[in-house]
Parts: sequence; structure tokens; C-alpha cells
Amino acid sequence: MAKKILITGGAGFIGSHVVRRMVNNYPDYIIYNLDKLTYAGNLENLRDIEDNERYNFVLGDIVDAGFINELFAKHSFDGVIHLAAESHVDRSITNPLEFIMTNVVGTVNLLNAAKEAWKEQYGGKLFYHVSTDEVYGSLGEEGLFQETTPYDPRSPYSASKASSDHFVRAYENTYGLPIIVSNCSNNYGSYQFPEKLIPLFIHNIRNNKPLPVYGDGKYTRDWLWVEDHAAAIDLIFHKGKNGETYNIGGFNEWQNIDLIRVLCTVMDKKLNRAPGTSEQLITYIKDRPGHDKRYAIDATKLNQELGWKPSLQFEEGLEKTVDWYLNNEEWLNHVTSGAYKNYYSKQYQI
Repeated sequence: MAKKILITGGAGFIGSHVVRRMVNNYPDYIIYNLDKLTYAGNLENLRDIEDNERYNFVLGDIVDAGFINELFAKHSFDGVIHLAAESHVDRSITNPLEFIMTNVVGTVNLLNAAKEAWKEQYGGKLFYHVSTDEVYGSLGEEGLFQETTPYDPRSPYSASKASSDHFVRAYENTYGLPIIVSNCSNNYGSYQFPEKLIPLFIHNIRNNKPLPVYGDGKYTRDWLWVEDHAAAIDLIFHKGKNGETYNIGGFNEWQNIDLIRVLCTVMDKKLNRAPGTSEQLITYIKDRPGHDKRYAIDATKLNQELGWKPSLQFEEGLEKTVDWYLNNEEWLNHVTSGAYKNYYSKQYQI
């Protein structure tokens, strides 16, 4: 019989890549994409597979416990890949409660539903929870986040994700629920909502708008191409060990200001502008509260145990990303204007 896999947040940036990969690579799977379709959930991300008979979109909110329980009872899922989350640090500073509800309460609702639906018949079942490196806090100039690094969240967003991670592990310890957790570094690539640095700056450069840089711009992040992340999730879901944590990183650290300058250089070349033109758009702004100085993931465990490694160097991945956004101007205009909501109404009668 075909396996039924529930992917939450599958219309989002990372989720859409995971959904597409699972639909295309596993003909014996039936994929259910559960998404609330907030501003960052976009069904246009999946137009290429929306008519596949093994793909099902489900509109719903993981905060609605009754709805989630009914969904699990109806479909008897064999596995869950849980990506649905509020994920933007700036938004969490403005509205922490929204992050608590989705990231904590929503995760517990899913755990409860899985526990009840599976009724301790856990053979072949898995609850895979996708998290972030931000739960570990901030690093100094040296060192890397490992799976054993103590949690030290510094923002409402990272605190909500840390809490959800703890609940997932608690359900494994208390109820025996089969779980895996992964923590990833900053993702970049196609279909990312343009509130995040790279797509925002591509959009702003193209339209000659300011490039807002927090503080001195020397905050350091590890960058992971989203398709490499989707490949890692695929591998962990199928080959990872129950109860384990896997860190997923790009082995690819950049200070924000250096990344932005590289992006400006690439954009000047792609747009046939004089070298240095886009850098003139850089605008330093007041730092945000509690800004973590440096994140860096050690993905050695994932490499040694499961054989995963990034497929692209950052410069190549960045160029592919820029090309995608420049070649998909309609998509970018839709999500920045909100026009894609009309597509939902037409296609899904939402």
C-alpha cells in the first residue's frame, strides 16, 4: 500500500521544495500538504505538481486541535514532516504570541494527534520536526553549533522553536513516539518570500530601492542552498535514527555585509549596470534588539552517518538564485503585491 506522508507548511519556502521532491521521487507515496496559507505560504510555488494524483493540498491551521485530530483520524498518516512555523525574527519581536501559538501550540497539537492516531503502533511511523540553528543562541568568533550544544535562544522566534523542539523530544521520552529533529542554518534559493535578506535585496536592487543593513553589517551566518536542505530532509526522513538530532549546515559562513556586496556585484553583472552601482543602495540602519552575532553549524554528524554534504558552493548557488528571481519576475511581483491571493480564489475556491 502507498505510504501517506503529511508535510506541514508545504506551501512555504522550504516546504515547497520538500513537497516537490517527495512527489517527484517517491511514486509509492501519497503526499498531503497542510498549509494555512499565511503571507509566506504560496500555492504558486507548487503549480508544477498541483495536478499530480499523488499530491493533495489541505487548507488548515495547526493551532486548531480539533481539525488536526480529524485530519489524522481520516487519513492514517504513516509519517509527518513538520515544517509549518512562523519564522521571521523581526515579526516575532513585534508579535511574540503569534509565534507561541503556531510554533509551540501547533507543534503540540500535531504530536497529540500523531500519538492518538498511531496508538503506540509505531512500526514504520515517524514524526520528523524541522527546526533552526537559532535555538542554540549566538557564537563568538570561533566554534560551531553541534547537536550537543546547549540551547540558548535569544529572540521570541528562537525561544518558540526551542520550546517546540523540547516538546518533540519529551513526547519521545514520555510516550515512545518515534521522532527525529533537525536544526538548519539560513536557507536561500527559489520561492523564498522577499522579507528575508537575499530575495529582498534582489528585489530592491532591481527596483533601485535602499538595501537596509542592521548595525555594522558584520553579523555572520552560515548559508545553505534550499535544495540541499530538502535533500538532507529526504535523507534524514528515510535513513535517520529514531530519537536523533541532525544539524544541517552549508559549511559556508558569510558576514552580512560581505554577502550583500557579492550579491550587488552579481546583480550589476546580470542587469548590465556599471560595477559598484548597486552598492550605492546600501543603507545602514539601527540594529534590531537582541541581534545574535554569529551562527555556524557543524554538519559533520550528518555527513559521517548518512553521507550528506552540500552540492553547491555559495557563489554558484547565489548565481542560480539570482537567475531564478530575475527569470520569475511575475512570481516576485505577485508575492510582493499580494496578487497571488487571486490565484487561490480561482484554483481552490478559498
